[in-house]
Amino acid sequence: MMDTVALVGCRDNFGEALGEAIELIGGLGDLGSPLILKPNICTGNDHTGCANVKVEVVEALVDHVLDGDGDVEVRIVESDSMSKYADRAFERYGYRAYVERLQGRGVDISLHNLSKSSLARFDYDGCYFKNPELPSPLADWGSFASVALAKTHSLTWVTGALKNMFGLLPRKDQDFYHPEIHEVILDLNRMFRSGLCLIDGRMGLEGVISGNPRRLGCIILGRSPVSVDATMARVMGFDPGRIRHIVEAGRHGLGSLDPVVVGDDLESCVVEFKTPKGLKDDAVLGRGARA
Repeated sequence: MMDTVALVGCRDNFGEALGEAIELIGGLGDLGSPLILKPNICTGNDHTGCANVKVEVVEALVDHVLDGDGDVEVRIVESDSMSKYADRAFERYGYRAYVERLQGRGVDISLHNLSKSSLARFDYDGCYFKNPELPSPLADWGSFASVALAKTHSLTWVTGALKNMFGLLPRKDQDFYHPEIHEVILDLNRMFRSGLCLIDGRMGLEGVISGNPRRLGCIILGRSPVSVDATMARVMGFDPGRIRHIVEAGRHGLGSLDPVVVGDDLESCVVEFKTPKGLKDDAVLGRGARA
């Protein structure tokens, strides 16, 4: 069931909806320890309420993980970026308080600002990275979970589970990587393949930090980032077969562009998003983006 993706309509209780999605994909599977959990926290001022993954989403996921294996180590990670300092965002959006609460209960959970972590050399020869130095908390990973939102992006058309991994890079000036962003996204996802990908699609955003919030009313869960992002793109009204970074990741075995979708009917969940303004030509395969 590697390429099975669960699509579940919004419920009053996010944890219950997530539990339904987990059952639909046959359970969480064997998540190795430590579990590196990467939520999409992209701004220190989420004025739309739709740009950052809410701590309640991470809390619900971790609850389900611990129900399956109470001894697993969980590391929640994020880096500084042009639009935030990770430590301030952890504090402001409840992540630090949440982690400290669980630590007080004896849970092996920690919070990491990767921009302040020591670096380790990774043996990897990729499209962009050649034996890179990356944050050491990633070096002994047992499994990865990418927790993202349904948003548009002028450099990549959409940003979901795959693009979320860009936040593993420790440089605050992450725009340094923008000229080669597709190769960077591919390498990061090949180095650190997520075994669990969750999109909180209750609300989406036409934009990355600012923009127009859109009510999708669903969550998307799967074990392969391409499969999950392809489903997310379709729910947003886009053709994933024309979104470069999704297609290229699919060619490298990171999931399917046409996964089996279980749960709610996909067509009934579609909310057509506007194509991002200034969408770069190299983000699109084929001629012209949908207006």
